[in-house]
Amino acid sequence: MSKSVLIIGAGVAGLSVGCYAQMNGYHTHIFEQHTRTGGVCTAWQRHGYTIDGCIHWLLGTQPGSWFYELFREVGVFAEGNPLIYIDHYLHLLDESTGMSLDVTTDLERLKADMLAISPQDRARIAELFAGVQRAEGFCHVQAKPRELMGVRDYLQLLWSMRRLLKYVTFDNVSTADFALRMKHPFLRWAIPNIFVPETPIAGTFMILNHLRLGELSLVRGGSHLLPRAIEKYYRALGGEVTCGATVEKILVKNDQAVGIRLADGTEHYADVVISAADGYSTIFSMLEGRYVNARIRRQYTTWELTPRMLMVSFGVDRQFPPGSFENIVAFRRPIIVGPETFPQMWFRTFTYDPTLTPPGKSLIQGLLFSRDFNYWATLYEDRPRYEAEKQRAAAEVLERLEAYLPGLTAHVEVTDVASPYTFWRYARCYQGAAIGWAMTPERLGGYVKKTLPGLKNFYMAGQWLEPGGGVPIAVHSARQTVQLLCHQDGKAFQVLPCQNRQ
Repeated sequence: MSKSVLIIGAGVAGLSVGCYAQMNGYHTHIFEQHTRTGGVCTAWQRHGYTIDGCIHWLLGTQPGSWFYELFREVGVFAEGNPLIYIDHYLHLLDESTGMSLDVTTDLERLKADMLAISPQDRARIAELFAGVQRAEGFCHVQAKPRELMGVRDYLQLLWSMRRLLKYVTFDNVSTADFALRMKHPFLRWAIPNIFVPETPIAGTFMILNHLRLGELSLVRGGSHLLPRAIEKYYRALGGEVTCGATVEKILVKNDQAVGIRLADGTEHYADVVISAADGYSTIFSMLEGRYVNARIRRQYTTWELTPRMLMVSFGVDRQFPPGSFENIVAFRRPIIVGPETFPQMWFRTFTYDPTLTPPGKSLIQGLLFSRDFNYWATLYEDRPRYEAEKQRAAAEVLERLEAYLPGLTAHVEVTDVASPYTFWRYARCYQGAAIGWAMTPERLGGYVKKTLPGLKNFYMAGQWLEPGGGVPIAVHSARQTVQLLCHQDGKAFQVLPCQNRQ
Protein backbone atom coordinates (compact mmCIF):
# COMPACT_ATOMS: atom_id res chain seq x y z
CA MET A 1 0.00 0.00 0.00
CA SER A 2 1.38 3.42 -0.95
CA LYS A 3 2.15 5.94 1.75
CA SER A 4 -0.03 9.02 2.13
CA VAL A 5 1.63 12.46 2.11
CA LEU A 6 0.14 15.81 3.15
CA ILE A 7 1.83 18.83 1.56
CA ILE A 8 1.51 22.33 3.01
CA GLY A 9 1.51 25.05 0.36
CA ALA A 10 0.61 24.97 -3.34
CA GLY A 11 3.31 27.27 -4.64
CA VAL A 12 5.84 26.08 -7.20
CA ALA A 13 7.66 23.99 -4.58
CA GLY A 14 4.54 22.34 -3.13
CA LEU A 15 3.10 21.49 -6.55
CA SER A 16 6.47 20.12 -7.68
CA VAL A 17 6.78 18.00 -4.52
CA GLY A 18 3.36 16.64 -5.37
CA CYS A 19 4.42 15.77 -8.91
CA TYR A 20 7.58 13.95 -7.88
CA ALA A 21 5.86 12.18 -4.99
CA GLN A 22 3.02 10.97 -7.25
CA MET A 23 5.61 9.73 -9.76
CA ASN A 24 7.15 7.64 -6.99
CA GLY A 25 3.99 5.94 -5.81
CA TYR A 26 2.92 8.20 -2.94
CA HIS A 27 -0.65 9.41 -2.55
CA THR A 28 -0.54 13.18 -1.97
CA HIS A 29 -2.92 15.95 -0.96
CA ILE A 30 -1.85 19.62 -1.01
CA PHE A 31 -3.44 22.23 1.28
CA GLU A 32 -3.13 25.88 0.24
CA GLN A 33 -4.21 28.85 2.36
CA HIS A 34 -4.93 31.10 -0.63
CA THR A 35 -7.94 30.65 -2.89
CA ARG A 36 -5.72 29.56 -5.78
CA THR A 37 -2.39 27.84 -6.34
CA GLY A 38 0.91 29.46 -7.26
CA GLY A 39 2.12 31.12 -4.07
CA VAL A 40 4.44 34.05 -4.79
CA CYS A 41 4.75 32.93 -8.43
CA THR A 42 1.70 34.90 -9.37
CA ALA A 43 -0.07 37.48 -11.49
CA TRP A 44 -3.50 39.05 -11.08
CA GLN A 45 -6.13 40.74 -13.22
CA ARG A 46 -7.08 44.41 -13.03
CA HIS A 47 -9.65 45.66 -15.56
CA GLY A 48 -8.26 43.63 -18.44
CA TYR A 49 -4.58 44.02 -17.49
CA THR A 50 -2.48 41.14 -16.16
CA ILE A 51 -0.28 42.47 -13.36
CA ASP A 52 2.77 40.19 -13.21
CA GLY A 53 3.99 39.98 -9.64
CA CYS A 54 6.88 37.58 -9.89
CA ILE A 55 9.34 36.35 -12.50
CA HIS A 56 11.89 38.88 -13.73
CA TRP A 57 13.71 36.10 -15.55
CA LEU A 58 14.24 32.37 -15.38
CA LEU A 59 17.75 31.06 -15.91
CA GLY A 60 19.02 27.96 -17.69
CA THR A 61 15.95 27.60 -19.89
CA GLN A 62 17.41 26.47 -23.19
CA PRO A 63 16.88 22.77 -24.08
CA GLY A 64 19.61 20.61 -22.62
CA SER A 65 20.29 22.74 -19.55
CA TRP A 66 19.72 21.35 -16.06
CA PHE A 67 16.90 23.72 -15.14
CA TYR A 68 15.16 23.24 -18.47
CA GLU A 69 15.05 19.51 -17.77
CA LEU A 70 13.63 20.19 -14.29
CA PHE A 71 10.83 22.30 -15.74
CA ARG A 72 10.15 19.61 -18.32
CA GLU A 73 9.90 16.93 -15.61
CA VAL A 74 7.08 18.77 -13.80
CA GLY A 75 5.06 19.54 -16.92
CA VAL A 76 5.89 23.18 -17.64
CA PHE A 77 6.27 22.39 -21.35
CA ALA A 78 3.42 19.88 -21.58
CA GLU A 79 1.39 22.17 -23.84
CA GLY A 80 4.25 23.82 -25.69
CA ASN A 81 7.09 26.11 -24.67
CA PRO A 82 5.59 29.18 -22.93
CA LEU A 83 8.92 30.99 -22.61
CA ILE A 84 10.00 34.27 -24.16
CA TYR A 85 13.78 34.50 -24.41
CA ILE A 86 15.43 37.77 -23.37
CA ASP A 87 17.95 39.53 -25.59
CA HIS A 88 17.81 43.08 -24.16
CA TYR A 89 18.12 42.36 -20.45
CA LEU A 90 18.76 45.67 -18.72
CA HIS A 91 19.25 49.41 -19.20
CA LEU A 92 21.10 51.28 -16.43
CA LEU A 93 20.94 55.07 -16.14
CA ASP A 94 22.42 57.55 -13.68
CA GLU A 95 20.36 60.75 -13.69
CA SER A 96 23.08 62.88 -12.12
CA THR A 97 25.66 62.23 -14.85
CA GLY A 98 23.41 61.11 -17.72
CA MET A 99 25.62 58.04 -18.15
CA SER A 100 23.96 54.79 -19.20
CA LEU A 101 24.74 51.19 -20.05
CA ASP A 102 22.81 48.52 -21.95
CA VAL A 103 23.15 44.86 -20.96
CA THR A 104 22.19 42.53 -23.81
CA THR A 105 23.17 39.06 -25.02
CA ASP A 106 26.04 40.78 -26.87
CA LEU A 107 28.59 40.83 -24.06
CA GLU A 108 31.36 41.94 -26.39
CA ARG A 109 29.41 45.14 -26.90
CA LEU A 110 28.93 45.48 -23.13
CA LYS A 111 32.65 45.08 -22.59
CA ALA A 112 33.44 47.68 -25.26
CA ASP A 113 30.93 50.11 -23.72
CA MET A 114 32.50 49.70 -20.29
CA LEU A 115 35.97 50.30 -21.73
CA ALA A 116 34.71 53.43 -23.50
CA ILE A 117 33.37 54.74 -20.19
CA SER A 118 36.52 53.93 -18.22
CA PRO A 119 39.72 52.94 -20.11
CA GLN A 120 41.59 53.13 -16.81
CA ASP A 121 39.58 50.13 -15.57
CA ARG A 122 40.73 47.89 -18.41
CA ALA A 123 42.29 45.25 -16.15
CA ARG A 124 39.23 44.92 -13.89
CA ILE A 125 36.82 44.91 -16.83
CA ALA A 126 38.88 42.12 -18.39
CA GLU A 127 38.67 40.19 -15.11
CA LEU A 128 34.88 40.59 -15.05
CA PHE A 129 34.40 39.12 -18.52
CA ALA A 130 37.03 36.42 -17.97
CA GLY A 131 34.94 35.37 -14.97
CA VAL A 132 31.88 35.13 -17.22
CA GLN A 133 33.81 32.81 -19.54
CA ARG A 134 34.94 30.72 -16.58
CA ALA A 135 31.30 30.23 -15.55
CA GLU A 136 30.47 28.40 -18.79
CA GLY A 137 29.47 24.81 -18.13
CA PHE A 138 29.24 25.29 -14.36
CA CYS A 139 26.04 23.91 -12.83
CA HIS A 140 25.53 25.34 -9.35
CA VAL A 141 22.99 22.73 -8.27
CA GLN A 142 23.52 19.11 -7.34
CA ALA A 143 21.62 16.08 -8.58
CA LYS A 144 21.59 14.63 -5.05
CA PRO A 145 20.34 16.18 -1.80
CA ARG A 146 23.18 17.35 0.43
CA GLU A 147 21.98 14.83 3.01
CA LEU A 148 22.88 11.97 0.61
CA MET A 149 26.17 13.33 -0.75
CA GLY A 150 29.36 11.47 0.06
CA VAL A 151 33.02 12.33 -0.30
CA ARG A 152 33.04 11.41 -3.98
CA ASP A 153 30.04 13.68 -4.65
CA TYR A 154 31.76 16.63 -2.98
CA LEU A 155 34.95 16.00 -4.93
CA GLN A 156 32.93 16.00 -8.15
CA LEU A 157 31.30 19.27 -7.06
CA LEU A 158 34.68 20.86 -6.43
CA TRP A 159 35.90 19.66 -9.82
CA SER A 160 32.87 21.14 -11.56
CA MET A 161 33.61 24.56 -10.07
CA ARG A 162 37.37 24.41 -10.60
CA ARG A 163 37.37 27.32 -13.07
CA LEU A 164 35.57 29.53 -10.55
CA LEU A 165 37.35 28.18 -7.47
CA LYS A 166 39.21 31.45 -6.89
CA TYR A 167 35.90 33.31 -6.61
CA VAL A 168 34.22 30.83 -4.28
CA THR A 169 37.19 30.61 -1.90
CA PHE A 170 39.70 33.35 -1.05
CA ASP A 171 38.22 35.94 -3.46
CA ASN A 172 34.60 35.21 -2.56
CA VAL A 173 33.36 38.80 -2.42
CA SER A 174 30.01 40.40 -3.13
CA THR A 175 29.39 41.94 -6.52
CA ALA A 176 29.25 45.34 -4.80
CA ASP A 177 32.69 44.80 -3.25
CA PHE A 178 34.10 43.57 -6.56
CA ALA A 179 32.79 46.73 -8.24
CA LEU A 180 34.51 48.93 -5.65
CA ARG A 181 37.77 47.90 -7.29
CA MET A 182 36.72 49.91 -10.34
CA LYS A 183 38.02 53.48 -10.56
CA HIS A 184 35.03 54.95 -12.36
CA PRO A 185 32.06 55.84 -10.08
CA PHE A 186 29.46 54.93 -12.71
CA LEU A 187 30.85 51.39 -13.07
CA ARG A 188 31.00 51.08 -9.29
CA TRP A 189 27.24 51.68 -9.30
CA ALA A 190 26.24 49.88 -12.51
CA ILE A 191 28.05 46.55 -12.11
CA PRO A 192 26.39 45.58 -8.77
CA ASN A 193 22.98 46.35 -10.26
CA ILE A 194 23.44 43.97 -13.18
CA PHE A 195 22.28 41.29 -10.76
CA VAL A 196 22.00 41.82 -6.99
CA PRO A 197 24.67 43.88 -5.18
CA GLU A 198 25.08 41.53 -2.21
CA THR A 199 25.31 38.34 -4.28
CA PRO A 200 28.78 36.75 -4.63
CA ILE A 201 30.60 37.89 -7.75
CA ALA A 202 30.59 34.27 -8.97
CA GLY A 203 26.78 34.54 -9.12
CA THR A 204 26.97 37.60 -11.38
CA PHE A 205 29.43 35.75 -13.62
CA MET A 206 26.91 32.93 -13.98
CA ILE A 207 23.96 35.22 -14.71
CA LEU A 208 25.87 37.03 -17.45
CA ASN A 209 26.94 33.69 -18.91
CA HIS A 210 23.31 32.50 -18.99
CA LEU A 211 22.39 35.77 -20.72
CA ARG A 212 25.20 35.36 -23.27
CA LEU A 213 23.95 31.87 -24.11
CA GLY A 214 20.34 33.04 -24.50
CA GLU A 215 19.25 31.14 -21.38
CA LEU A 216 17.29 33.87 -19.61
CA SER A 217 13.56 33.91 -20.26
CA LEU A 218 10.10 35.03 -19.14
CA VAL A 219 6.73 33.29 -19.15
CA ARG A 220 4.38 34.38 -21.92
CA GLY A 221 1.04 35.40 -20.44
CA GLY A 222 2.29 36.02 -16.90
CA SER A 223 4.12 34.24 -14.09
CA HIS A 224 0.95 32.55 -12.80
CA LEU A 225 0.86 30.29 -15.87
CA LEU A 226 3.99 28.41 -14.79
CA PRO A 227 2.55 26.98 -11.54
CA ARG A 228 -0.77 26.47 -13.32
CA ALA A 229 1.00 24.14 -15.79
CA ILE A 230 2.62 22.25 -12.89
CA GLU A 231 -0.75 21.98 -11.13
CA LYS A 232 -2.36 20.54 -14.26
CA TYR A 233 0.32 17.87 -14.52
CA TYR A 234 0.09 17.16 -10.78
CA ARG A 235 -3.66 16.55 -11.04
CA ALA A 236 -3.10 14.35 -14.11
CA LEU A 237 -0.77 12.25 -11.95
CA GLY A 238 -3.62 11.75 -9.48
CA GLY A 239 -2.79 14.40 -6.87
CA GLU A 240 -5.36 16.39 -4.88
CA VAL A 241 -5.39 20.11 -4.01
CA THR A 242 -7.58 21.95 -1.51
CA CYS A 243 -7.41 25.75 -1.62
CA GLY A 244 -8.69 28.17 1.00
CA ALA A 245 -7.34 25.81 3.66
CA THR A 246 -4.95 27.47 6.11
CA VAL A 247 -2.79 25.04 8.06
CA GLU A 248 -2.48 26.22 11.67
CA LYS A 249 -0.72 23.26 13.22
CA ILE A 250 1.29 20.21 12.25
CA LEU A 251 0.05 17.32 14.38
CA VAL A 252 2.74 15.32 16.13
CA LYS A 253 2.51 12.09 18.14
CA ASN A 254 5.54 10.51 19.82
CA ASP A 255 7.82 12.89 17.86
CA GLN A 256 6.35 11.78 14.54
CA ALA A 257 4.39 14.05 12.21
CA VAL A 258 0.99 12.46 11.73
CA GLY A 259 -1.16 15.16 10.13
CA ILE A 260 -2.31 18.77 10.08
CA ARG A 261 -5.00 20.91 11.69
CA LEU A 262 -6.66 23.62 9.60
CA ALA A 263 -7.89 27.01 10.77
CA ASP A 264 -11.47 25.71 10.66
CA GLY A 265 -10.54 23.02 13.19
CA THR A 266 -10.62 20.04 10.82
CA GLU A 267 -7.79 17.55 11.02
CA HIS A 268 -6.22 15.46 8.28
CA TYR A 269 -3.89 12.54 8.86
CA ALA A 270 -1.18 10.90 6.75
CA ASP A 271 2.02 8.86 6.95
CA VAL A 272 4.22 11.82 6.00
CA VAL A 273 3.93 15.63 6.21
CA ILE A 274 5.94 17.90 3.89
CA SER A 275 5.88 21.67 4.36
CA ALA A 276 6.53 23.82 1.31
CA ALA A 277 5.49 26.91 3.28
CA ASP A 278 8.09 29.38 4.50
CA GLY A 279 10.45 27.99 7.09
CA TYR A 280 9.67 30.41 9.89
CA SER A 281 5.92 29.73 9.82
CA THR A 282 6.57 26.01 9.61
CA ILE A 283 9.11 25.72 12.40
CA PHE A 284 8.04 28.39 14.88
CA SER A 285 4.29 28.53 14.30
CA MET A 286 2.94 25.24 12.95
CA LEU A 287 5.42 23.26 15.08
CA GLU A 288 5.59 25.83 17.90
CA GLY A 289 9.42 25.90 17.88
CA ARG A 290 9.67 22.45 19.46
CA TYR A 291 12.10 20.92 16.95
CA VAL A 292 15.02 23.32 16.65
CA ASN A 293 18.70 23.40 17.48
CA ALA A 294 21.30 26.15 17.74
CA ARG A 295 21.96 26.09 13.99
CA ILE A 296 18.29 26.66 13.12
CA ARG A 297 17.95 29.47 15.65
CA ARG A 298 21.11 31.11 14.28
CA GLN A 299 19.78 30.92 10.72
CA TYR A 300 16.51 32.62 11.58
CA THR A 301 18.25 35.18 13.80
CA THR A 302 21.24 36.19 11.68
CA TRP A 303 20.67 35.27 8.03
CA GLU A 304 19.77 38.22 5.85
CA LEU A 305 16.47 38.23 3.95
CA THR A 306 16.05 39.37 0.37
CA PRO A 307 14.68 42.92 -0.01
CA ARG A 308 10.92 43.26 -0.02
CA MET A 309 9.06 44.79 -2.95
CA LEU A 310 6.91 47.87 -3.21
CA MET A 311 5.44 47.21 -6.65
CA VAL A 312 3.50 49.91 -8.50
CA SER A 313 1.85 48.93 -11.80
CA PHE A 314 0.11 51.15 -14.33
CA GLY A 315 -2.28 50.06 -17.05
CA VAL A 316 -1.86 52.63 -19.82
CA ASP A 317 -4.19 53.45 -22.70
CA ARG A 318 -1.27 53.85 -25.08
CA GLN A 319 1.49 51.77 -26.64
CA PHE A 320 5.15 52.50 -25.99
CA PRO A 321 7.97 51.43 -28.30
CA PRO A 322 9.85 48.28 -27.27
CA GLY A 323 13.10 48.70 -25.37
CA SER A 324 14.88 47.04 -22.51
CA PHE A 325 12.57 44.91 -20.41
CA GLU A 326 14.26 45.97 -17.15
CA ASN A 327 15.50 49.48 -16.39
CA ILE A 328 17.29 50.80 -13.32
CA VAL A 329 17.50 54.53 -12.67
CA ALA A 330 19.75 56.12 -10.05
CA PHE A 331 17.86 59.26 -9.02
CA ARG A 332 19.16 62.77 -8.83
CA ARG A 333 16.56 63.23 -6.06
CA PRO A 334 15.59 60.08 -4.11
CA ILE A 335 12.05 58.90 -3.41
CA ILE A 336 11.04 58.86 0.27
CA VAL A 337 8.31 56.46 1.37
CA GLY A 338 7.62 56.16 5.09
CA PRO A 339 10.91 55.79 6.98
CA GLU A 340 12.90 54.73 3.90
CA THR A 341 14.85 56.64 1.28
CA PHE A 342 15.10 55.04 -2.16
CA PRO A 343 18.04 56.30 -4.22
CA GLN A 344 17.04 54.24 -7.25
CA MET A 345 14.13 52.43 -8.88
CA TRP A 346 13.65 49.47 -11.17
CA PHE A 347 10.95 49.73 -13.78
CA ARG A 348 9.65 47.18 -16.25
CA THR A 349 7.92 47.77 -19.55
CA PHE A 350 5.90 44.74 -20.63
CA THR A 351 5.93 45.50 -24.38
CA TYR A 352 7.48 42.07 -25.02
CA ASP A 353 4.17 40.30 -24.28
CA PRO A 354 0.97 41.75 -25.78
CA THR A 355 -1.15 39.09 -24.04
CA LEU A 356 -0.79 40.99 -20.74
CA THR A 357 -2.81 44.00 -21.90
CA PRO A 358 -5.87 44.85 -23.98
CA PRO A 359 -5.02 45.66 -27.64
CA GLY A 360 -3.21 48.95 -28.13
CA LYS A 361 -2.37 49.37 -24.44
CA SER A 362 0.70 48.99 -22.20
CA LEU A 363 1.68 47.81 -18.74
CA ILE A 364 4.42 49.68 -16.87
CA GLN A 365 5.69 48.64 -13.44
CA GLY A 366 7.92 50.47 -10.97
CA LEU A 367 9.74 48.61 -8.19
CA LEU A 368 11.24 49.96 -4.99
CA PHE A 369 13.12 47.42 -2.91
CA SER A 370 12.40 47.87 0.79
CA ARG A 371 14.01 46.49 3.93
CA ASP A 372 11.28 47.63 6.30
CA PHE A 373 8.45 45.11 6.45
CA ASN A 374 7.28 46.20 9.89
CA TYR A 375 6.39 49.70 8.67
CA TRP A 376 3.86 48.28 6.20
CA ALA A 377 2.58 45.60 8.60
CA THR A 378 1.89 48.22 11.28
CA LEU A 379 0.40 50.65 8.78
CA TYR A 380 -2.04 48.00 7.57
CA GLU A 381 -3.77 48.10 10.95
CA ASP A 382 -5.05 51.55 9.96
CA ARG A 383 -6.45 50.76 6.51
CA PRO A 384 -7.20 54.34 5.39
CA ARG A 385 -3.63 55.43 6.20
CA TYR A 386 -2.26 52.28 4.56
CA GLU A 387 -4.19 52.90 1.33
CA ALA A 388 -3.28 56.59 1.35
CA GLU A 389 0.42 55.78 1.69
CA LYS A 390 0.24 53.30 -1.18
CA GLN A 391 -1.38 55.93 -3.39
CA ARG A 392 1.19 58.54 -2.39
CA ALA A 393 3.96 56.11 -3.31
CA ALA A 394 2.24 55.44 -6.65
CA ALA A 395 2.10 59.17 -7.40
CA GLU A 396 5.85 59.48 -6.67
CA VAL A 397 6.69 56.56 -8.92
CA LEU A 398 4.47 57.87 -11.72
CA GLU A 399 6.10 61.29 -11.57
CA ARG A 400 9.56 59.72 -12.00
CA LEU A 401 8.42 57.42 -14.81
CA GLU A 402 6.98 60.35 -16.74
CA ALA A 403 10.53 61.59 -17.43
CA TYR A 404 11.34 58.36 -19.28
CA LEU A 405 7.95 57.63 -20.81
CA PRO A 406 6.60 61.08 -21.80
CA GLY A 407 2.82 61.21 -21.89
CA LEU A 408 2.44 58.29 -19.49
CA THR A 409 0.54 60.18 -16.78
CA ALA A 410 -2.23 61.38 -19.07
CA HIS A 411 -2.97 57.85 -20.29
CA VAL A 412 -2.98 55.87 -17.01
CA GLU A 413 -6.32 54.11 -16.53
CA VAL A 414 -5.39 51.47 -13.92
CA THR A 415 -3.13 51.82 -10.88
CA ASP A 416 -2.23 48.82 -8.73
CA VAL A 417 0.05 48.89 -5.68
CA ALA A 418 1.41 45.83 -3.88
CA SER A 419 3.30 46.59 -0.66
CA PRO A 420 5.69 44.25 1.17
CA TYR A 421 2.72 43.40 3.42
CA THR A 422 0.68 42.36 0.36
CA PHE A 423 3.11 39.51 -0.31
CA TRP A 424 2.72 38.30 3.25
CA ARG A 425 -1.08 38.53 3.15
CA TYR A 426 -1.44 36.45 0.01
CA ALA A 427 1.52 34.07 0.21
CA ARG A 428 2.46 34.13 3.91
CA CYS A 429 6.14 34.59 3.06
CA TYR A 430 8.12 35.45 6.19
CA GLN A 431 8.53 39.22 6.65
CA GLY A 432 7.23 39.67 3.09
CA ALA A 433 10.50 38.32 1.64
CA ALA A 434 9.17 36.68 -1.52
CA ILE A 435 12.54 35.16 -2.47
CA GLY A 436 13.62 34.00 0.98
CA TRP A 437 17.21 34.24 2.15
CA ALA A 438 19.63 36.63 0.47
CA MET A 439 22.57 35.01 -1.28
CA THR A 440 25.65 36.69 0.21
CA PRO A 441 29.32 35.61 0.22
CA GLU A 442 28.79 34.28 3.76
CA ARG A 443 25.82 32.19 2.57
CA LEU A 444 27.50 30.82 -0.59
CA GLY A 445 27.05 27.07 -0.44
CA GLY A 446 24.79 27.38 2.60
CA TYR A 447 21.59 25.42 2.90
CA VAL A 448 18.87 24.48 5.35
CA LYS A 449 18.28 20.81 6.10
CA LYS A 450 15.06 19.26 4.78
CA THR A 451 14.35 17.58 8.11
CA LEU A 452 14.16 18.85 11.69
CA PRO A 453 16.04 17.40 14.66
CA GLY A 454 13.99 14.91 16.64
CA LEU A 455 10.96 14.88 14.31
CA LYS A 456 10.22 11.85 12.13
CA ASN A 457 8.06 11.55 9.01
CA PHE A 458 8.46 15.26 8.31
CA TYR A 459 10.28 17.13 5.52
CA MET A 460 10.53 20.63 4.13
CA ALA A 461 10.89 21.88 0.55
CA GLY A 462 11.12 25.22 -1.22
CA GLN A 463 13.31 28.23 -1.77
CA TRP A 464 13.70 28.78 1.98
CA LEU A 465 16.09 25.80 2.02
CA GLU A 466 18.71 27.52 -0.11
CA PRO A 467 19.84 31.17 -0.12
CA GLY A 468 19.11 32.99 -3.37
CA GLY A 469 15.71 31.36 -3.85
CA GLY A 470 13.68 31.71 -7.00
CA VAL A 471 11.47 29.48 -9.13
CA PRO A 472 14.18 27.08 -10.42
CA ILE A 473 15.46 26.54 -6.88
CA ALA A 474 11.91 25.77 -5.71
CA VAL A 475 11.54 22.98 -8.30
CA HIS A 476 15.04 21.70 -7.61
CA SER A 477 14.37 21.62 -3.86
CA ALA A 478 11.12 19.70 -4.39
CA ARG A 479 12.90 17.07 -6.44
CA GLN A 480 15.55 16.62 -3.76
CA THR A 481 13.01 16.40 -0.93
CA VAL A 482 11.24 13.51 -2.68
CA GLN A 483 14.61 11.90 -3.42
CA LEU A 484 15.32 11.99 0.31
CA LEU A 485 11.88 10.58 1.12
CA CYS A 486 12.40 7.71 -1.34
CA HIS A 487 15.86 7.00 0.08
CA GLN A 488 14.53 6.77 3.63
CA ASP A 489 11.76 4.46 2.42
CA GLY A 490 14.26 2.26 0.55
CA LYS A 491 12.78 3.14 -2.86
CA ALA A 492 14.60 4.00 -6.08
CA PHE A 493 13.69 7.58 -7.06
CA GLN A 494 12.14 7.81 -10.52
CA VAL A 495 10.85 10.47 -12.89
CA LEU A 496 7.93 9.61 -15.14
CA PRO A 497 8.30 11.25 -18.55
CA CYS A 498 5.75 13.97 -19.20
CA GLN A 499 4.46 14.05 -22.77
CA ASN A 500 5.86 17.48 -23.50
CA ARG A 501 4.98 19.21 -26.75
CA GLN A 502 7.89 21.36 -27.88
